[in-house]
Amino acid sequence: MITYGENIKIFCGNSNPEFAKNICKDLGVDLGKAEVKTFADGEASVSLLETVRGADVFLVQSTCKPVNDHLMELLVMCDACRRASAGRITAVIPYFGYARQDRKAKSRDPISAKLVANMITAAGADRVLTMDLHASQIQGFFDIPLDHLLGNPTFVDYYLAKFPEEKYNHDEFVVVSPDVGSVGRARAFAGKVHMGLAIVDKRRQKANVCEVMNVIGDVRGKTCILFDDMVDTAGSLCNAARALTEIGGAKEVYACATHGVLSGPAYDRIEESPIKEMVFLNTIPQTGNTTSGKIKFLDVSHVFARAIEHVHGGTSIADLF
Repeated sequence: MITYGENIKIFCGNSNPEFAKNICKDLGVDLGKAEVKTFADGEASVSLLETVRGADVFLVQSTCKPVNDHLMELLVMCDACRRASAGRITAVIPYFGYARQDRKAKSRDPISAKLVANMITAAGADRVLTMDLHASQIQGFFDIPLDHLLGNPTFVDYYLAKFPEEKYNHDEFVVVSPDVGSVGRARAFAGKVHMGLAIVDKRRQKANVCEVMNVIGDVRGKTCILFDDMVDTAGSLCNAARALTEIGGAKEVYACATHGVLSGPAYDRIEESPIKEMVFLNTIPQTGNTTSGKIKFLDVSHVFARAIEHVHGGTSIADLF
């Protein structure tokens, strides 16, 4: 039984307000009025400045850096809406932080992704809308419905427009997975753009440090497109790009990833790498080197807007894939 009314309300925290405004523009609704700020000691403070009673509420908030601050804002917003008698609360999380901590890699490790899922549920969220989780099994960490959008169709449209088959021979292109864990998503992308597939095999010594070992597949003299879900310090990606050119003999290297976390030396590494163009989706706002000629962002707010329309209307989101 549907307990929420036809009234739709969209609010956002401080992680990516422009993204939320673009969603509202596509939907033809106003962004909800709220104050999301911090007290002097750093505590999150949320004040809803309009009624949400019985409304279908969507809270747009990426849990990007500062991750803990933005996560806490989302939790407090959920609690505020629940206590204000919202009909339904959907947490719209374009980038879900803590997703890399999805299993016990060694003894006494936490599974933080499950903890965060529990916190969001306990705060009052009735469902979650997100894109390209680092590990697909995180969908099962939530005890509430989760809609998992994919960045793949956006990249397919972009590269088919950039390298149309009428002009380019796609036999001379190869989609490359930068590690074994990303092979599934890279294979799906390669099938849609009608290109070959290769894999960069690497051995990770410790967090954010990796050693490239081998290139599996024929990339010699070909144009490569590195395809990943996220880029943090860009060490793995740039090492993979160097391996493709120095070991594999690739002609050119392009790269794309859904989430541009871009911590620490990421911008410098990308600038100094053989990568000709680095494409991200705008699930995380660009906060670093905005003058880089290599880095490009594609807008996916319209994808989330359509998904919100489907969720609000109680219809399938399958057509988004």
